[in-house]
Amino acid sequence: MTPMQPVPITAYTLATALGVGRGMHAQALREGRSGLAAKPFETVTLPTWIGEVPGVDAQAMPAGMDDFDCRNNRLALLALQADGFEQQVLAARERWGAQRVGVFLGTSTSGILQTELAYRRRDDANGALPADFHYAQTHNTYSVAAFVRQHLGLQGPAFVVSTACSSSAKVFGNAARMIALGLIDAAVVGGVDSLCLTTLYGFHSLELLSPDICRPWDAERHGLSLGEAGAYALLERDSASPQAWLLGCGESSDGHHMSSPHPEGLGAAQAMQDAVAQAGLTAQDIDYVNLHGTATPNNDQAEDMAVSRVFGAVPCSSTKGATGHTLGAAGAVEAALSMLSMAQQWLPGGLNVRTIDPALQANYQCEGRAAALRHVASNSFGFGGSNACLVLRGAV
Repeated sequence: MTPMQPVPITAYTLATALGVGRGMHAQALREGRSGLAAKPFETVTLPTWIGEVPGVDAQAMPAGMDDFDCRNNRLALLALQADGFEQQVLAARERWGAQRVGVFLGTSTSGILQTELAYRRRDDANGALPADFHYAQTHNTYSVAAFVRQHLGLQGPAFVVSTACSSSAKVFGNAARMIALGLIDAAVVGGVDSLCLTTLYGFHSLELLSPDICRPWDAERHGLSLGEAGAYALLERDSASPQAWLLGCGESSDGHHMSSPHPEGLGAAQAMQDAVAQAGLTAQDIDYVNLHGTATPNNDQAEDMAVSRVFGAVPCSSTKGATGHTLGAAGAVEAALSMLSMAQQWLPGGLNVRTIDPALQANYQCEGRAAALRHVASNSFGFGGSNACLVLRGAV
């Protein structure tokens, strides 16, 4: 496989249950602190833990964009405004031109909560949804990209990828390919997914929602804890001062089962191998793997087999014990955490483990520690066998 041209990442930010912005996340990683809490969301009182982002409800919408008002777009805006990210995008717009900056975002449920709320206010006589419900600007999958694009005044190509939990990792590859083809010079990539009743009750019905805090790689793991998040990165054709580099984006679709991974992780392994090859590296060059690590029994087992096969004893951990599983935003969140780990030279520990599952062989790190991190691989695997792996390099 021909190595891809490295793409500079000139800015990145994130908002999760750990807080808003890189500073709060760096502190939480060093403290080994989780943002998960056993609490209800809206009218949902299931026995589970969730990762709710602070400040979403208080976030005001920009003037003239009231039709876009929903939890998902408020979360999108909250994350955009962290770490000066919005200002850096506007500077890129001035440098390259609004038509040369794309917007490629991942989500799974977008603003479906807005539809859930609207259904409670249907007309008693005919069942009609309320007139102030704007499906296209809220629930529609593309709505978050439309909102971000309009708010930032960008005019380049824009779309949303919705391949479950690999969504916002795959958009890094979309942007890199468009830059390589000369179609754009820069791109805002990332993912936004907000809590809603559909995902909470849906994963509960699939018996994948843990009643306890999620425990990736633990011998007694019982499932995932859902979270919400917004995360972004700015990719540009060139830069004198990048924050990090995208070296490879491996993707595969194994299609083994609608909701279960291939039991041996074959598609996941292929994505990792392709990402390393695109980066022009070997598996031994990777210093840390940020696992998909959902804490469901089958997913952790399949990923463990794949990671062990591809990377051997490379240190790895899952950060979902801190943020929860943020679904369509997970790829971008964990790419941001990977870049932050390299910037801080800190290998994050996998939280909430009491006893490592003896059947799992990967070199799982339960405690955070200082480490020399130059190259990091970040895994994101979705329902239906949609797999993605990003290989990132630090700025120095």
